[in-house]
Amino acid sequence: MYNNIKRLALKLGCKVFIDEPMSKHTTFKIGGPADLFIKIFNMDSLRIILEEIANNNLNYFVLGKGSNLLVSDFGFRGIILKLGGNFSAVKKTDDTKLQCGSSASLAKACVFALKNNLSGLEFAWGIPGTCGGAAYMNAGAYGSDMSSIITNCVSIDKKGRVKNTKAKDLKFSYRKSVFFENDDIILDISVKLVPGDKDKIKSQMHEYISRRKLKQPLDFPNAGSVFKRPQNNYAGTLIEKCGLKGKRIGNAMVSNKHAGFIVNAGNATCKDVTDLIKFVQNDVFNKTGVFLEKEVIILGEKIWAMSQNN
Repeated sequence: MYNNIKRLALKLGCKVFIDEPMSKHTTFKIGGPADLFIKIFNMDSLRIILEEIANNNLNYFVLGKGSNLLVSDFGFRGIILKLGGNFSAVKKTDDTKLQCGSSASLAKACVFALKNNLSGLEFAWGIPGTCGGAAYMNAGAYGSDMSSIITNCVSIDKKGRVKNTKAKDLKFSYRKSVFFENDDIILDISVKLVPGDKDKIKSQMHEYISRRKLKQPLDFPNAGSVFKRPQNNYAGTLIEKCGLKGKRIGNAMVSNKHAGFIVNAGNATCKDVTDLIKFVQNDVFNKTGVFLEKEVIILGEKIWAMSQNN
């Protein structure tokens, strides 16, 4: 089924892997094999491959850093697209504006801003994702998020049409954007920053990363905050009040360091994690009346639905 795509991708200079373990590409270190995994380095190749995927009505998913992703133990029946090369660039477009490729890491963008004495990205220092993924999820921390700095996003739809969408039309909300609705692939984002003092920017970045190391379970594989912040409360606070720190199902465990995180305590499966998510949701709801909505993206919704119904 994928032979034509494979041959085309190789001809275009892409890297192609068959039955690639997704556990190698997620920060959770969980996930079975993807049928086809293609790393794409330029716009022309991406457009051609998307056209071929559309013509054959094939299933695909665009992968960033895999930092907010849980993949089924059975893998992904379809094509994983991973952007690299030209999509990883970060550059200045004027005195205070940066253009960041979708696969550029937030860390790279933060360091670039620091070197250019630009402030406004400090909150993102330590978030283990790409600029594209951060825009998609409207990632944020410490009272700020991507919606506060993004001016526009360039994306491509399934038919290969490129769009340049201004911030006001991106429908940003808490951990959401318009890309949840249209399934476009983000190509690059532009952010507006402000001139700042390099030492003060560096100090703020150091403070934020120190707070992350102190509060978050960075010594275990995880996917960041599992649940969205409920109104007027915190998921971690509610989970801790319910006595669920250290709760385990299989090798998935509610972190003893921060109850808002579920960690892979050693060869955990996707089922371990989804069963633990369901347990936490039910226990917190029964004890507090608050339903915790998951923030982590689960690739293989059928597996998620199964765990919800069991």
